[in-house]
Amino acid sequence: MPLLDVAKGIACALIVGHHLARYGPLPASASTLAPALFEWLADNGRLAVQVFLVLAGFLAAGSLAPDGVLRIDRPLLRVFQRYGRLAMPYLAALIASVLAAALVRPWLVDEAVPAAPGLAQLVAHGLLLQDLLGYEALSTGVWYVAIDFQLFVLALMAIGLSELLQRRWALGPERSRWLAVALVLVLAAASLAVFNRNEALDDTALYFFGAYGLGMLVFWIGRATRRSTWRFAVALLVLVGAAALALDWRSRIATALVTALLLVVAQRRGGLALGAWPPLLRLGRISYSLFLIHFPVLLLVSAVVSRLAPVGPWIGLLGLIAAFGLSIAAAALLYRWVESRAVTWPRVLALFAGLLACGRITAG
Repeated sequence: MPLLDVAKGIACALIVGHHLARYGPLPASASTLAPALFEWLADNGRLAVQVFLVLAGFLAAGSLAPDGVLRIDRPLLRVFQRYGRLAMPYLAALIASVLAAALVRPWLVDEAVPAAPGLAQLVAHGLLLQDLLGYEALSTGVWYVAIDFQLFVLALMAIGLSELLQRRWALGPERSRWLAVALVLVLAAASLAVFNRNEALDDTALYFFGAYGLGMLVFWIGRATRRSTWRFAVALLVLVGAAALALDWRSRIATALVTALLLVVAQRRGGLALGAWPPLLRLGRISYSLFLIHFPVLLLVSAVVSRLAPVGPWIGLLGLIAAFGLSIAAAALLYRWVESRAVTWPRVLALFAGLLACGRITAG
């Protein structure tokens, strides 16, 4: 589905731009050249995360239950596989971030530079529990990886619950499919109306399931064979989203709803399979690696530029452009050497051990 790669590539570029406009000494000087652009990126670039959430839900529905019925025999194994798929490039990028922070700490005095990590902090990051346990992040965006994993588990539990209810109530296959869709719809509506309005829950999947659930529902809407069913489902999707926004306007939810509706249209018209500009396709394929690796690259570039020359507007801008280009190069390497490789537990455990070792060495 090339269109999804294009969407991921553009969204990831915006997220990287958001971080480049916020962290380190370079944006403070470079922003004077284009203040409106830097202000927009700093304030609104993060909304692109909603695109990732919707697309992640769309793909999860296709992987777990394309017809509304759970198609995997060993759900717990699937959870471990999902962790491994997320964790391999994530752990490698965390190693790079810990090393980069240790290298620049003597040169770069900036709040963006993470402090030397403790052992418990490293273990919490490796298990995707850092936010739930209240530890400082070792890199930007690591919260999203933890939330993505939680969302996948929550979606699997919702679909699994529909299977249990189907067996208990002796429902037919058709009703079983509708039950899974109904449970996801109720959970998404509860997230949009209640959980997403409680900032205390923003470390949990409940806060973000509204956008993720919209993506799941869009996938199932695209499987509708009757035009009347498709129209009813789309109208229901719009109604749920509009009601949530009428209750409490949130730009992030509006972004998720627009993304979901655009995905509905593209899916209906066969647009997901359309070709696209090759560089954007490649950017989309390495978007997860780019999301993970750009922060340590930014730290290193910021330290080198600050060390070698006074940071003026043009020097700062050139530094940010260099950071963006080098981040793409680093992401291509991370994708090739880690993300695209088969998930095996020896590889995951080796990366986990490498993170702990790097953390202890740099802390010492």
